[in-house]
Amino acid sequence: MWLAMDRTNLAKQIIELYERHGWTLKRALLTQETRATIDHSIFSNAAIVDSDFDALWFARSSHADREAWELRLIAEQQYALFEAFEADETEEDRDEARLEMENRMRDFTKSKGD
Repeated sequence: MWLAMDRTNLAKQIIELYERHGWTLKRALLTQETRATIDHSIFSNAAIVDSDFDALWFARSSHADREAWELRLIAEQQYALFEAFEADETEEDRDEARLEMENRMRDFTKSKGD
């Protein structure tokens, strides 16, 4: 089991790495356990969402007017899922794709015994 400071430091390191590469933190998906112990100030203006796994949603502009989104697991093991959305995709379609990515991440964490 991680100490709260370790979880906070790891999330902070992930956020700093992504921000250096032009990504913006949009949402933090947190378990109740993590939410109760992590320093919320590291998430700036990102939405904090209850989840059954710990992960961070990042977004940035991509080539050809696309928007890239990446879902990064908060874990020592580097694992992320990526999707690029066309400029004309509806927010409803984007939400559906992001939900599917969250389900894939959930399946991954369960297969790893987290």
